[in-house]
Formats: sequence, C-alpha cells, structure tokens
Amino acid sequence: MAEPAAAAAGLGRAEPGGAGADPLLPQGENGVDGRAIRVGTRRSQLARIQTDSVVMMLRELYPDLCFEIAVAMSTTGDKILDTALSKIGEKSLFTKELETALERNEVDLVVHSLKDLPTCLPPGFTIGAVCKRENPLDAVVFHPKNCGKTLSLLPEKSVIGTSSLRRAAQLKKKFPHLEFRDIRGNLNTRLKKLDEKEDFSAIILAAAGLKRMGWENRIGQLLGPEDCLYAVGQGALAVEVRAKDQEILNMVSALHDADTVLCCIAERAFMKRLEGGCSIPVAVNTLLKDGQLYLTGAVYSLDGSDSLKETMQTSVSYPHQNEDGPNDDVQHVGITAKNVPGQAQEAAENLGVELASLLLSKGAKHILSVARQLNDTR
Repeated sequence: MAEPAAAAAGLGRAEPGGAGADPLLPQGENGVDGRAIRVGTRRSQLARIQTDSVVMMLRELYPDLCFEIAVAMSTTGDKILDTALSKIGEKSLFTKELETALERNEVDLVVHSLKDLPTCLPPGFTIGAVCKRENPLDAVVFHPKNCGKTLSLLPEKSVIGTSSLRRAAQLKKKFPHLEFRDIRGNLNTRLKKLDEKEDFSAIILAAAGLKRMGWENRIGQLLGPEDCLYAVGQGALAVEVRAKDQEILNMVSALHDADTVLCCIAERAFMKRLEGGCSIPVAVNTLLKDGQLYLTGAVYSLDGSDSLKETMQTSVSYPHQNEDGPNDDVQHVGITAKNVPGQAQEAAENLGVELASLLLSKGAKHILSVARQLNDTR
C-alpha cells in the first residue's frame, strides 16, 4: 500500500551502529548483560511463525546476542471459541496473558499482530517496534466446490464465515444476496471447518496471515478498498516491551519500518478517538506517497445500511532531528519510535484524531452506539 518511507518521507530503518541509530546494547557473551533474551508468543502456528520471523530479523541485526522463544501460551481469545469475538467484551483478548509474563520479567519482549493490541496499553508497556507491513487487505477463501468463483457469483443465500463485525457490515451492503455467520478458531481450524463441512461457501480472512502460513494459493479473491476497508493495524507485526527497559527498547527499535509506523499511528489514533474495538464496525485504508499520508476511515451499522466514510491527508515529510531529552520516549497511541521523526508521528496522530472528529460531527457516535447495543443483544 505505502511506498518505502525512504522515498516517501526521507525515513528508513535504523541499522545498529549506523547513522542515527541508538548505541549498541551492552552485550555479554551471548545476550544482554550476558543472558539470553526471552521472547513470548501465543501457542498458535501463525503466532509462532510471526514470532520466528521477528527473532530471525533480530538475530541478523545482533548476531552476538542469544534469543530464545521462552513462552508459548494460550490467551483468552484462543480459549473461548464458542463465542464471537465482539461478544466477549475483553479489550486484550489475545495479549493479556503475554503482558502478564512481560510484567513478571518472565519474557523480555512479545510479538503480536498489531491489530490485536488495544490503542491504550496497560501502564508500563509500549510498542517498541512495528515491522514492515504485509498486505493489509482481506481475502476470500472458497469452499473447494466454489473454486474459481467470486463473492458476486455465489448463489443466493450462500453462507460466508467471518468473526469480524467490520467485514460483515461492509460485505452485507456490497453483496446483499449472501448471508454471514460467525466462525471462530485459528486459521487451521477455520480452514478445516470450511473444507470438511458444507456449512460455509467461503470464509473471509486476513491476506497477511494466509501468506505467512504459506497458503497464498487458497486466496480466491482479494477484497480491495472499494469492497472492504481493513482493520486498524491489519498486516503489521508489533513488538511489545517494558517501557522502562531501555536496553530492549533500543534493540527492537531497529525493526521499525517508518512508513508502517506512520500509517498505523494514524489508524490507531482514529480508532482511539472513536473509542472503537472489535465490538463495533470501524475500518480504515492508508496510503503514504510522496511525503503525504492519506487516511480513509469509516464506521458502519451492523447490517451495513448506515455508514460514514471520509478521507483526509497530511504531510509527514519532516527531517529526522536529534530529539534526545525529556521527551525522547514519548508514545503515540502506544508506539515508541525514536528513529522516526517526532513531527511526522505527531502529524500522523493528529490526522487520525481529526478524521475521527469529522465523522463524529456527522453522526458517527449514533451509528456506533446503536451498533454496540445491537451487538450486545444478539
């Protein structure tokens, strides 16, 4: 979606020891202060793949350090599989247990899908790195009997599986001949439910997860912005750390992808201003091009019949300055990115707030309030 930040905003990933990079970490023989760096992850296959990819990048950047995946645990969202995510009412469905391990110093950093992290993190934590974004679009995976079709070509009353109110709201309006039903479980489980039963004609999943699992060949249709705006942070991986752990924070900051950081700051600020989450249909699309950040944001009623959508833009073309000092660890919607110009981050955050404020002035609060109430009574 976004062009490389070096071209778009004069930004780039800081290399250890390179110009503008933080000083190298104090290193023992095989870890920080002589110990291994422990990485926390969820138990699912996709979570392990995502964590392995981040650890691989860290090992390339810091070949003298030792990293070990110390904790693989199931989170609340992994355990409750008979209830739609929007009905559980827990803000940190896939992160709370991992943050507990981080707080207890059982791990030093945790890898998440950014879209799973709330816009307000618990005190003492920060997102120390946002890695380069994979394709953020949603994808349609069809039942084998529907191979070669698109959503518009499916028969009347075909059932589409999705656990997302955002996806269902947009697609109900776009494809009124289809029916939408909750489907839970990890990617493996949902694909098994699709392939081995006749309950669903297709399911909607994030293209990024399918690609990371090596299942790109299962994508039958990519849903562009004209069909379905994506979730805040979708496709990006985040590394959460203890906010005061300066050594680990400095280390993981080299993983920041500047254009992804700016896009996701804008998206998260938009979501935060709307007080959104998985219990209401909020969607975005971002583009960073030639130093301009474009943000499209929308809110929907549960059935998609009522909606508001607007686009705004701002310049994020600012030079990187030495910003060490009292505000060197300032967070923007939970993200600490010292190697991305602070003025650019502020502009991105303001863009999200202003776009959300525009939608609120046009009636978004009523749409979202009704959506919440209806979701609670489903």
